[in-house]
Amino acid sequence: MSAKPIWLGGPVDGVPALLQPVAHALIEARDDVQALIPTLSMDELWARPGDAASAGFHALHSLGSLDRLFTYARGESLTETQLATLASEKTMDRAADGDQIVAAYSAGVDRAVERLRRTPEATLLEPREVGRGKLPSNVLGILVHAGDHTYRHVGQMITTAKIARAVLRPA
Repeated sequence: MSAKPIWLGGPVDGVPALLQPVAHALIEARDDVQALIPTLSMDELWARPGDAASAGFHALHSLGSLDRLFTYARGESLTETQLATLASEKTMDRAADGDQIVAAYSAGVDRAVERLRRTPEATLLEPREVGRGKLPSNVLGILVHAGDHTYRHVGQMITTAKIARAVLRPA
């Protein structure tokens, strides 16, 4: 939805070279959320056309996942608050309005980009465990997945919003 793709705008200040693609994906996701969500009514934001997940779900789930993945990248376990957020994602419906989602999303991406800035390149191949199953990965793998996962959900958010809008605002 951005006029010029973020990744063509040069490096993000202070982010290590190997993490630039992650920063670009997160910033582009944030920009797309900021552009789309305010244009949606509450009905469009939380519509589930064809029983698909709503645009609101995709925005909030990607934000929660981003926080959880960065926790794993730091080598930490999830907090009780993060676990509660994960559990609530399964049942969210009209959990927030557009302004709340945009504010939370913007702040979450800003925090993630700042964490990228503080991630030394020398740590990128350090082993990390993911999830309750303690599946093996490394810092770089988790951070790359965080960027990919975030943007995949934003893409789904955009598509779902277009379908919801077509259904709820017939021509």
